[in-house]
Amino acid sequence: MLVEQVFDHQSRGARGCVCGARVEPRARRYRVPVRWDDLFADLEARLDAAHAADRAEEVADRTRAERARVGLADRLRAQAGPVDVLVRDGGTVRGEVRDAGPAWLLLADGPREHMVPTHAVAAVAGLTDQVAVDAGVVLSRLGLGHVLRCIAQDRSVVRLRVAGADLVGRVDAVGADHLDLAEVAPDSLRPTGRRRAVATAALDVVTRL
Repeated sequence: MLVEQVFDHQSRGARGCVCGARVEPRARRYRVPVRWDDLFADLEARLDAAHAADRAEEVADRTRAERARVGLADRLRAQAGPVDVLVRDGGTVRGEVRDAGPAWLLLADGPREHMVPTHAVAAVAGLTDQVAVDAGVVLSRLGLGHVLRCIAQDRSVVRLRVAGADLVGRVDAVGADHLDLAEVAPDSLRPTGRRRAVATAALDVVTRL
């Protein structure tokens, strides 16, 4: 009986030892802590990139807005070299830009000068991207009529290109929407006695001979 009690006690102790054995928990894994200065540096870099993108977009918007206000005369006044001007009748006038207003363009081709109304310009080759400063009040007010009146006062013989035809003579008078041309013979430049009223809107090129 005693032997059975001892055996039973030992058995319960052995089982209790096995069942009650402490099991060491697995070590917990922690993420390596991020340094605050690295975190702030990353955040600052992101903000700088966002600001740079905003500034680039703002500059692009301003550039587009400024370019939308640029007129052809502003670019022509800044032109340093010769240009080829295609007028609406299909002809081409070549020369260096002497001056340009909102309604006219003055080209020099050697000793000859060509005045091209802006409404007759179809295309310009050789033009750079440079833009001249503001033309000023005086130049901006010099319309096509003012230039034609100066030609009339000069009494120079001119060749008018009108609807694909050439008319040679002296400008006698300039009206609100037309001019009076006293024609001369193209070879001798002698007066023919004929006069024509030429619509200003029909002028393509005025060349001083």
